[in-house]
Amino acid sequence: METQQLIRTFQRIFQTRKQPSTFFAPGRINLIGEHTDYNGGHVFPASISFGTYAAATRRDDQTIRLYSVNFSETGIIECEMDQLDYQEKDQWANYPKGMINYLMKEGLTISSGADILFWGDIPNGAGLSSSASIEMVTGVVAESLYDLAIDRIRMIQLGQKVENEYIGVNSGIMDQFAIGMGKKNHAILLDCQSLDYSYAPVQLNGYIVMIINTNKRRELAGSKYNERRMECERALADLQKVIGISSLGDLTEEQFEANKHAIQHAPDRKRAKHAVYENRRTLKALQSLKANDLAHFGELMNQSHISLQEDYEVTGKELDAIVEAAWRQPGVLGARMTGAGFGGCAIAIVPEKEVESFRENVNHIYREQVGYDATFYPATISDGAKQLEKNPEKEWDR
Repeated sequence: METQQLIRTFQRIFQTRKQPSTFFAPGRINLIGEHTDYNGGHVFPASISFGTYAAATRRDDQTIRLYSVNFSETGIIECEMDQLDYQEKDQWANYPKGMINYLMKEGLTISSGADILFWGDIPNGAGLSSSASIEMVTGVVAESLYDLAIDRIRMIQLGQKVENEYIGVNSGIMDQFAIGMGKKNHAILLDCQSLDYSYAPVQLNGYIVMIINTNKRRELAGSKYNERRMECERALADLQKVIGISSLGDLTEEQFEANKHAIQHAPDRKRAKHAVYENRRTLKALQSLKANDLAHFGELMNQSHISLQEDYEVTGKELDAIVEAAWRQPGVLGARMTGAGFGGCAIAIVPEKEVESFRENVNHIYREQVGYDATFYPATISDGAKQLEKNPEKEWDR
């Protein structure tokens, strides 16, 4: 779908001749640093070329009308600006509704309604942050339509608030941050406690980052995500009785090993071990990229997956099958699950010249073990959420 086709679709759905403004917010992958964000640790995400597009115009009344090309069966979802509370029947539309609701509660002047059409090419439920992408594209839509001055970090925080308080998923800030602050050909090292961040160039020199979708849907709100978070909070509370820390991210591996006896429950001890060691791996990964040591970066990715499998227990049959098959392929530097787990996607660093054989071999092994195909696509690291140029020369693959 070209940009002009998006505009024509908007005009057809909303039966208008108005020319909408167009916007884009990417999805994200996390190169390393999984389940560290809500534990006060570091993450290392990058925004990708897949994402959510939006076309939007202001209205003269107080009605908000929302339409998704991806969920066309739900039709136009309509609500008044004083009726933006969460409604289960509104399904996907709760994400943009929540964002508009919290922007207004922030004291920003959104004086009239809007018609907004969304179209995304992020596989739904793949763990590439389609929900945060919708939130952030709604933020930049509102910023432009209503001429608002929104600090980008604050917009990111409001997106997280939508997830935590409005939708009810106890997620960290990484997804919105990566999507809101993404930079082409760079990853972001983010301290999730202080929100200090720095960009690191991703120079793969003959390799690509391959995203592999297991095609097993993961439902974050219904998963064990909140349970893992509770286990980490319990471990932290136990550790705080013997050592002065504010988060698991404060600990070195040595400090953890010296004090882990204070954690009363064995599963909590395993979860905390992952959080501590994964945070340190993430800091080492940054240094590896800066030193152009891709082999060490790949080894850290492998260690990350094993920790997520054995200590955090969030991988499952499908992700393990994909990653273990990837490890066996010629020239692959590293592979790991990315995202919350329980299905979704893995990533691998694959030699450019081996891409086709990698895809064929890994899918063959996966289909034999799981019974259906995976989907493969190379990741291009892109800019963060933004208003598009009026007529960008970009083709969209449906």
